[in-house]
Amino acid sequence: MPFLNPCGLDDYFVLHFSIRMKLKQFTLLLFSIALASNIYAQSTDHSHDHNHGHDHATHQDSEKHEHHVSEIGIGHSLVYFGKEKEYAYGLHIHYVKGIPNSKFGVGIGYERIFDEHGHNTFSPELVYRPIDQLSFSLAPGVTLEDEHLDAKFAMHFETTYEFELKHFHIGPTIGFAVDPEDHHFSLGLHIGYGF
Repeated sequence: MPFLNPCGLDDYFVLHFSIRMKLKQFTLLLFSIALASNIYAQSTDHSHDHNHGHDHATHQDSEKHEHHVSEIGIGHSLVYFGKEKEYAYGLHIHYVKGIPNSKFGVGIGYERIFDEHGHNTFSPELVYRPIDQLSFSLAPGVTLEDEHLDAKFAMHFETTYEFELKHFHIGPTIGFAVDPEDHHFSLGLHIGYGF
């Protein structure tokens, strides 16, 4: 007599495998953030109490700089959909140009979520930087799914803390997005190039 599966054991094993894969992806993400923090800590210039024959105040003043005028950034994230209770990989790419003599920037962005629906979001972005390392982004836009090409309004909020390595910056990012059908949270790693 063939084995009957009244309890859905196959579904249990698939779900268990899926959860294990998501935990591995999340662990990799946390490891990447820790590694980036360690690289930054090793690359920063620490002040010492000894004198090298030059004025430290002048040297420190010359080290201060404004944030880059333009930035191309990419974000990798683990995305969680609230209504569907599912995880997926998210990729965000943006270009932002700083507004001279302000803490604001404007740009464009694209987000792709690799789930069963294939979310694609296109949006203008408004970025606010209260300090050089911290940014808050607001991105109203439209979302299209691979299967359904009807555009839906979407609103994205994102915050990033960056560690600068010359023209490159890397750091953790947290996001929230909402559209008429669902909402999602994301936790990831931002990598940018400023010029």
